[in-house]
Amino acid sequence: METAEFIRILDREGQSLATAAEEAGTDVKVPTCPDWQVRDLLRHTGMVHRWAAGFVNEGYPSYRPDGGLPDLDGAELVIWFRDGHRHLVSTLSNAAPDVQCWHFLPSPSPLAFWARRQAHETTVHRFDAEAARGGTPSEIAPGFAVDGIDELLLGFHARPKSRVRTDEPRVLRVRATDIDGALWTVRLSPEPPAATRDAASDASAADCEISGPAARLYLSLWNRLPFPAVNGDASLAALWREKSAVT
Repeated sequence: METAEFIRILDREGQSLATAAEEAGTDVKVPTCPDWQVRDLLRHTGMVHRWAAGFVNEGYPSYRPDGGLPDLDGAELVIWFRDGHRHLVSTLSNAAPDVQCWHFLPSPSPLAFWARRQAHETTVHRFDAEAARGGTPSEIAPGFAVDGIDELLLGFHARPKSRVRTDEPRVLRVRATDIDGALWTVRLSPEPPAATRDAASDASAADCEISGPAARLYLSLWNRLPFPAVNGDASLAALWREKSAVT
């Protein structure tokens, strides 16, 4: 996927998140994030948007902490969120393709990283906002979902801070049933998970397989929905549920 497409998705998903949050009300519980109300969702995502925009806009070469959460609520909080989202979209849209700044996962460029990361961040939290509002959630394109699974398995959980580990070597397979070639093998051990994107013909035996449509897999791997189907040792799916939260 191209950077411009990620920015378009970020733009759309952020607007949908704000609309759903406004319709739900900021005091409503978020069922997909049980410790949060909608106000927490808006404060968190709005903070992340401003934090991300700062790296690209200012060209910070190293990590900087975020600016903290605002003491806002209700309509003022929704306006604050919309302003930060627009600023992020504008920053990414107008940045030079070769802009240099800190980023934390492998990527063709810092700009490509931040556009991709914020598109996925915002999509997952848009789903949270729509879950709080109720009704049928907006669809997630299968190709975008596959990219998000790539980011999660090959990026986030390749880092030393991943807690998805087993005492003995085990193999977890993730298979999207609606996209050809969307198959991942995750080798678990006392070390960080080692994931690969595989062709069906290359797949070796797995202790557990999680499968289903790409969009459903994407949300379930981010612990927003139950796994569509689990075959084999269900304790590995439970391990993912317990240990995979990304901070």
